[in-house]
Amino acid sequence: MQRAAASLASSRSAAAWACSTTSRHAAAGASCSPRRDALVPLRIRGLEQRPAALPMSLSLLSGSRPARTEKAAAAAAELAPADEVAAGGGIAGTVQLGAMIVAWYLLNIYFNIYNKQVLQVLPLPLPYTITAFQLAFGSLVIFFMWAAKLHPVPKLSAAQLAKIAPLAAGHMLGTVFTNMSLGMVAVSFTHTVKASEPFFTVLLSAFFLGEVPSPLVLGSLVPIVGGVALASLTEVSFNWVGFWSAMASNLLNQTRNVLSKRLLGGEEEEFMDDINLFSVITVLSFLLSLPLMIFAEGVSFSPAFLQSTGLNLQELCVRAALAGLCFHGYQKLSYMILARVSPVTHSVANCVKRVVVIVSSVLFFRTPISPVNALGTGAALAGVYLYSRLKKAKPKSS
Repeated sequence: MQRAAASLASSRSAAAWACSTTSRHAAAGASCSPRRDALVPLRIRGLEQRPAALPMSLSLLSGSRPARTEKAAAAAAELAPADEVAAGGGIAGTVQLGAMIVAWYLLNIYFNIYNKQVLQVLPLPLPYTITAFQLAFGSLVIFFMWAAKLHPVPKLSAAQLAKIAPLAAGHMLGTVFTNMSLGMVAVSFTHTVKASEPFFTVLLSAFFLGEVPSPLVLGSLVPIVGGVALASLTEVSFNWVGFWSAMASNLLNQTRNVLSKRLLGGEEEEFMDDINLFSVITVLSFLLSLPLMIFAEGVSFSPAFLQSTGLNLQELCVRAALAGLCFHGYQKLSYMILARVSPVTHSVANCVKRVVVIVSSVLFFRTPISPVNALGTGAALAGVYLYSRLKKAKPKSS
């Protein structure tokens, strides 16, 4: 009995010694017993369960960062809240996030205004040239960021480049068709058609990933499709090239999202943050756009060509540069916001952004809009919001 008591006492003293040793690195008053909330920070590093398809490709790419262990990921998913996790937290984090969303909206508004002004005055539709110019401007900003050491330069392997290249191709072609649509129809109508993105998300997820949507999610697509059809029938600037270009942009963007999940989900990859992922995709998109621009349009966007048209070259270049700056800025902010909130919250914010862009473009360009056209646009945007909330209520398993 004395030996057993001595053994028990020694084990208790050893445990107390271990607790006191580890508590030197902990806050005062912390308990030595394991805490359930110790796994919550893993949630912030992207271990939560993702929906079937995200609205942005880079978020999917960054979402494939290697988890510590599968058990840790599962524990973090159970313990952390299902809603958004803002980086930094507190009032300061909320204010920072709000400022980023406001800047995201403003840059998107100014991009659509400057870009539409450039596309309107060009004597020929040059969507490939405009896209290459916008991507080139973004690439220059990125190289300056790396050269000035404002952000670390990523280390890429050949395998990573091979997986990012299809995403860059989809990003580039989606931008080409968006510019093509903006050059043909009103800005408000292009964004109304682009609000039908959830329809392509559901269709492509079912085709490539075998994910069957719930009846409620399918029901939310009815006002989206019906609203776009109603707005198209009553749109003053409607033409088929502008309509199908916007639809092609939707198809390419959502194919990029779905395939990025299929290619990158669950595989071990070297860590790369969202800014570098966006930067690499932008540079690759620019390199891919050059041969298409030369093949489809030649070197049309030259000073000699523009002077022969009688355009104000200086003003045109300034507006094109501002459009390129806003294009790069609003997309980078979009991915930075997505890193701080849940994908569903980002989708809702993106829906509100479309409303802001549509209203601002109608007011700036004085676009004529009938009550039926406004009803169709409102129905499509309401369907997008409903789709986002239903996806949050019943997320798809990865």
